[in-house]
Amino acid sequence: MASFDITSTSEPWVVFAPHGSVVVQEQLSQLKRSGGRCYYFDARDLLDERAIHQSFAEALRFPGYYGYNWDALVDCLDDLCGEVTGGVGVAVVIQDADRLLAAEHFPLFVSVLCQGADRANSSVDLDGCPLDRPAVSEHFVFEFREFDPGKVRRLVEQPDLIVSQTDGFVGASLDPEEWR
Repeated sequence: MASFDITSTSEPWVVFAPHGSVVVQEQLSQLKRSGGRCYYFDARDLLDERAIHQSFAEALRFPGYYGYNWDALVDCLDDLCGEVTGGVGVAVVIQDADRLLAAEHFPLFVSVLCQGADRANSSVDLDGCPLDRPAVSEHFVFEFREFDPGKVRRLVEQPDLIVSQTDGFVGASLDPEEWR
C-alpha cells in the first residue's frame, strides 16, 4: 500500500516518484474515473519562475488578474474552479522533474505547491471558519526518470515542510507548527 493517496484530501500534498510508477498511474486513473482532472507539465517548461506562472495560469485557467508571483500562485491553487477540478479533485503531474533539481527556485516551488494544496484540501479557512465550498483533492506529482529519493529529500527539506520518505516515494506537506 502506498504512503499517499492523491485521490483524497489527505497529505502529503506533493509526491516525488519514479516515472511510470504503477501506484501513481493507478491513483491518477482512479481520480479521473471519479470525475477529477489531471494536468501534465513538462519540467522544461518550468525552469524559471516566469515560465511556472505562465504555464500554470494557462493550464489551470487562472483569472486574468493573476499576479504572476508566488503568493498569487498559492491563492489561485486554493481557488481552482470546478471546470478545472471536475468538482472532485485535481492532480498536477510534472514530468521529467529531474530537470528541476538544480533550479534555484525548486525548494520554494515545492513549498508554494504545498501551501496551495494545504488550503484547497481543507474545508475551513486559515482562521478555522468554514468555507463556502467543500475541500477539493489537490496534489502535485513530480515524476523522475532517475529517481534518487535521498537526494530529492535533501533538496526539498526546509523548515516549513514535513518531508517523508517511504515505500520508494518522497512526500512533502506543510509543517503545522510553522503554518498554523
